[in-house]
Amino acid sequence: MSQSNINLPPYLKALAVLMLIVVLVFILIIGKSLLVPLFLAGLISILLTPMSDFFETKKISRVFSTVISLVSGLILFLGLMAFIVFQIASFSKDIGNVREKLNVYLAQIDQYILENFQIESGIGNGIDKHYLIDWIQSHGSSLAEFVFGTIGSLSIVILLPVFSFFFLLYRDHLTLFLAGLFPRHDKEKVKKEILILRKVVQSYVVGVLKVMVILAILNTSVLLGLGIKHAIFFGVFAAVLNIVPYLGPFIALILPVVFAFLTKDGLFYPIAIVVSFQLIQTIEANFLTPKIVGGNVNLNAFATFLGLLVGASIWGVVGMILIIPSLAVLREIFELTDATKPYALLLGEEKNNIESIKE
Repeated sequence: MSQSNINLPPYLKALAVLMLIVVLVFILIIGKSLLVPLFLAGLISILLTPMSDFFETKKISRVFSTVISLVSGLILFLGLMAFIVFQIASFSKDIGNVREKLNVYLAQIDQYILENFQIESGIGNGIDKHYLIDWIQSHGSSLAEFVFGTIGSLSIVILLPVFSFFFLLYRDHLTLFLAGLFPRHDKEKVKKEILILRKVVQSYVVGVLKVMVILAILNTSVLLGLGIKHAIFFGVFAAVLNIVPYLGPFIALILPVVFAFLTKDGLFYPIAIVVSFQLIQTIEANFLTPKIVGGNVNLNAFATFLGLLVGASIWGVVGMILIIPSLAVLREIFELTDATKPYALLLGEEKNNIESIKE
């Protein structure tokens, strides 16, 4: 008995795709408390898989190798958080000195406005110290809310290591399950494609971390050379924000430039920071990222920027972190069949699209 294929008109196909996107976004929003730790655990398990495999080659059981890998990752994360808290505490101690310099500039601006426009702006009175302390305290609570909002609720913090443990423990079992979802395809070929997808995400994240470390060293070296206080804080801050394409480097540049303007004499230091950071970003975009991260993602600028907006609107900062590797995986999945290759072309770089069309 032959099966008949149902051919839908193009507008119905477009409507079906639109409805699927709406339903998918709705599920992502409603299931945030469960899906966020699930996706993050998948990403963490992919990163820790090589470490777990290494311990297994040393005749350590799968359970113990998984526990050792998770504990090692947790220690590294806690050490990074302790470093960030220490740098922020050190930076906050110099707020009072910045206030004095800022009041001098405000007085000069107020004098200029009064002489040229005959307008009393009142900004020459400066910033009151108690007001500044109250502002820092209020925004400090906002910063705490931001950090906890990024990490999520206590349930997410608890679920994250649990999910990561099970993903690492049953990674071979999950591969067999995914291969079984495609009974008409060769299981070995499906396993190979799953391994490729895992390596794509792993290579991308590890490459981004390597670039981040190099940028932190370069940024910190430049700031130390210029004699900017808290150079480590500003350098690492700029390197971390580089994970957000396009907007991250611009936002990271503002803080050290303003701090140098308020703590140093003359415009040389702020201008030197702008020029140096721009040079570092040029090196990163044209050399570091292509050589280290390579072609593991191959997403075009529009898809990346739109994905960041969608990820931020759905899951906030976590969504912005997860959206890039997720789009990379989707692009690789779309490459598997001829019916979905146009979507891979839509997400991919223009050079790769032209080569695919010629083929």
